[in-house]
Amino acid sequence: MTSVWPLPQPKTDETELGDQPQEFERLWRGFMTARATLGLMLSIFQGSILALTPQSSSAPLIICLAYFVAALAVRLTERPQQLRPTFDAQWLRTVGVDVLAFATLQMLQGFAIDYTPLFALSVLMVSVLGSMMLAMATAASITLLLFVHALWLFVRPGSDVNANFLQAALTGTGFFAISFIASQLATRLASVELRAQRNQLAATEQRQVNELVIKTLTDGVLVVDELGKVRSANPAAYLLLDAPAQNTELDLSQRPGCRALMELIGISFSSQKQQQADITIDRRGHSPRRLRVRTQLTGSPQRDILGLCVVFMQDQREIQARIRSEKLAGMGRMSAAVAHEIRNPLAAITQANALLTEELSDPAQQRLAHMVGQNAIRLENIVKDVLHLAQAGVSGADDSTQPLDLSENTTRICRDWSIQHHAATGIMINLTDDVPSVRFDAEHLRRVLINLLDNANRYASHRPGCIQVCVEATSTDRPKRRVALRVWSDGQVLDASVEQHLFEPFFSSESRSSGLGLYICRELCESHGASISYDRSDRWLADQLVSGNEFSVTFKFAPDPLTTS
Repeated sequence: MTSVWPLPQPKTDETELGDQPQEFERLWRGFMTARATLGLMLSIFQGSILALTPQSSSAPLIICLAYFVAALAVRLTERPQQLRPTFDAQWLRTVGVDVLAFATLQMLQGFAIDYTPLFALSVLMVSVLGSMMLAMATAASITLLLFVHALWLFVRPGSDVNANFLQAALTGTGFFAISFIASQLATRLASVELRAQRNQLAATEQRQVNELVIKTLTDGVLVVDELGKVRSANPAAYLLLDAPAQNTELDLSQRPGCRALMELIGISFSSQKQQQADITIDRRGHSPRRLRVRTQLTGSPQRDILGLCVVFMQDQREIQARIRSEKLAGMGRMSAAVAHEIRNPLAAITQANALLTEELSDPAQQRLAHMVGQNAIRLENIVKDVLHLAQAGVSGADDSTQPLDLSENTTRICRDWSIQHHAATGIMINLTDDVPSVRFDAEHLRRVLINLLDNANRYASHRPGCIQVCVEATSTDRPKRRVALRVWSDGQVLDASVEQHLFEPFFSSESRSSGLGLYICRELCESHGASISYDRSDRWLADQLVSGNEFSVTFKFAPDPLTTS
C-alpha cells in the first residue's frame, strides 16, 4: 500500500494557486525544517555539555554539527519530492542520515542519555513522505538496531539484560504503530487533496466556460451590490451603459443617467423579489437608450447582508428589430413565392403585348402598348431581383458579367442622383486616373450607389462637400489589384449596436425603414465577387479634417483581353 500524493497542478489562477503551496510541499518543508532545528538544538546541547565538563569527549558534538549541516543542506538545496519505495540515495540523505546520527549518539552516550525517542522523527517522516512498505521497513531497521544495541549492552558487565531487550521490543512496537497510523493518515490526506484539486479544476473550468458565455452575450449582465457598485459586468453591459470598457470601479449611484436603473435595483433589494421593467438610460451627448431590465437576487447566508443583484439588460431596439426581422422574414419568403408565381402570367402578358403591338396602327395605341411593354420589363427585373436574393449561394461571382467602366458609370449615376435630389453642391466626386474596368452589372451598380447616396444624404449636414464619392485603385500590385468605390458623409458616428447588424436583413435603426437596403447592396456586391464594408474615416471639408461615415465597395477588376488571350 502506498501513500499516493497528487501531482502538482499547473497554476492557472495566480490568486488561487500561486500563493498556496501543495499540502505535500508544506509537510516536506516542515520535516526538513524540523531536522535542521533538531540538529541545531543537539549541537547547542552537546556544546553546553562539553563546556561544563571539559574532560568529556567532543565526538558527540562533532556528530551533531555534521548532522545539522547535512539536514540544513537538504532543506536549502533540494526540492520537495516523495520518497521512493526502496532504500535509495534520497532515503539515505534524509532518513538514513537521521538513523545513523541518532544510533551513533546512542552508542556513544547510551548510559547517560537516551536518544531512542528521536527515531520517531525518522519513522514519522518516512510514513508521511513515502509508502507504507518503506515506513514498515524503516521501523524494522530501527528496531533491529535497538536489539543490536541491547545485545551490545548484554556483553558489558553491570547492565540489566531483561530491561534492555524489553525496552527495545516496546520501542520497536511503538515505531511500527507510528508508521502504520501515520501512513494511513497521510494516505487519507493525499486522497482528500486529490479530490480537492479535481473539484477545483472542475470549478475553474466551469467558471471559465461561464465567463466565456457571459462575455459573448449580446445582452448586458451586471452584478451590483446594494450601494450600486458594480462587482462584475460583461462587455455588452459596459456598451449599453456607455461606460469605459472593463471599468472595475463603475458605480451606478454616481452616474445620473442610471437613476432609473438604481431605483429598480433598490426596489429589488427592499422587496427581496425579482423585478422587470423598461427603463431609460440618459446618455450625455447622445439620445436616450431604452432598455428592458430584469433583476435577480443572489441571496446571502448571513441575515444582515442583502447579497448581490444580478441585472440582465436588453436594448429595446434589438428586441424590436428581432421582432420586425421575424415578421419581415416571413413576408420575404412569401414575396419570393409570389414573385415566382408572377413570372408565368407576366411572360404571357409580355408575349400578348408584343403580338398586339404588331396589329396596332394608331400612334396613341402604340405608345400605350409600348408603355405596357416597358413596365412589363421593369416588373420582370423586379421579380428577378427578389428571386435572386431569395436563392441560396448567390455570393458566387458572375463571370458572365461584361467589363464596366466604373469611373464613367459612377459619374453618370451621381449626376442623375444630384439632379433628382437637388444636391449638386453637396456632393463631391473624386476620380483617379488609370482606373481599370471592373466586373459588375451596370444596373446593380446604380442600385448600390443610389442606396449609399440616399443613406449618406439622410444623415449628412447638407453643406457643400458633405458627401464625397471617390473611385481609386487600392493596390499597384497587379495580381492583388482591386478597385474601390467609396461614399463618405459627415454624419454622426453610428452606435456600436447598429454597426454590429449593419448589413443584416430587416435591421434598421428607424421604424420607417424596412432594413433591406444595405443587405441588398451586400448581396449584389457578393454576387459579382465584390465586397462592401463600413468604417469611420476623416476627410477634408471646408479646409478642416472632419470625421464621418464611409462605405467602401471593393471590386474585382476585369483583366485586359490582350493579357487573357
